[in-house]
Amino acid sequence: MVKFATMTRRRLVLFVGLIFVACLTELPVGIDGRSVAAPLRTTLPARLADQEFWKIASDFSESDGTFRSDNLLSNELGLQYVIPELTRTAKPGRVYMGVGPEQNFTYMVALKPKMAFIVDIRRGNLDLHLMYKALFEMSADRSGFVSRLFSRPRADGLGPKSTAAEIFEAYANSDTTETLYRENLKAIQDRLVATHKFALSADDLQGIEYVYHAFYSFGPRLQYSSTGGFGGRNQPTYADLMEATDTEGRAHGYLATEESFAFLKDLETRNLLVPIVGNFAGPKAIRAVGKYLKSKSATVSAFYLSNVEQYLRQDGIWRDFCGNVATLPLDESSTFIRSVRGGLYGGPFGFGLNSHLGAMAPEVKGCASLPPSRR
Repeated sequence: MVKFATMTRRRLVLFVGLIFVACLTELPVGIDGRSVAAPLRTTLPARLADQEFWKIASDFSESDGTFRSDNLLSNELGLQYVIPELTRTAKPGRVYMGVGPEQNFTYMVALKPKMAFIVDIRRGNLDLHLMYKALFEMSADRSGFVSRLFSRPRADGLGPKSTAAEIFEAYANSDTTETLYRENLKAIQDRLVATHKFALSADDLQGIEYVYHAFYSFGPRLQYSSTGGFGGRNQPTYADLMEATDTEGRAHGYLATEESFAFLKDLETRNLLVPIVGNFAGPKAIRAVGKYLKSKSATVSAFYLSNVEQYLRQDGIWRDFCGNVATLPLDESSTFIRSVRGGLYGGPFGFGLNSHLGAMAPEVKGCASLPPSRR
């Protein structure tokens, strides 16, 4: 009995000692006293230097591609419907990936990523996000941002507690001038070229001018097809999208609160929202992001796809995309955000697309051995 008690005490001392050592080495301990391998701590940067930001945006990018629309804003009025489930499924503080324009901002403020990559086939989308980057950095609050975004004089009577509806109502019918637009455009270009010293080409500068002029011309009534292309009837305006809510009437839009705006402003200021030109099924962009994230021991939280898969399947290249996604660092909580017709969170809008979630890791597991596309 004495011998058994002594052995029990020795085991207890050994177990406590292992716990102490594990605490020092940050290794978790199993119930049997054995150390268990812990996930590596992410080494994502707290900020990117201007040169690093531009190098990643340039080196990870593929050649410019085409799409049937300028896609200056979403046509998905119900995009917020999926957010409550998304925040229960995907983990915050990781890496967000997406495609397209401003709807990514709304998903980002929901997930609060440490870093974000927007991959789009058109270089025009990179120019659009560079425009947004400059505007976020130059604006102190939501009202100032909306004023600059549409080249409208700053409205009176708005404050930190103003709703998105109140802000857009204040700017709905405000006048503007060519002079104000030109002043703002120059400030955007100066911010990108003189302050950040990004090596923008003449085409990039022209692209930024093109997208900014559309926001100036159409104002808060800007729609998906305002500058041409397809997209259906009765499309929501920019104001409609900013005033939208989830099914419970809760507003998650990136301009719903000052806190949401401030999160994006901070992310942009630290150069941690990186736009990249790339085909989802291409040989470089997504794989380059995956290699970079693995080198930083980071994990993708969510990947917003819009309805790009529809076109990939039509072109017979979806498996190339699947193989690309399989190279990303994923876990059981990594989530696809899709836009589909008749999705789980759809509404009777008669236009646009509805949201749907998918588990990334199991969906692409069978594509892990696919080689890069040779296109």
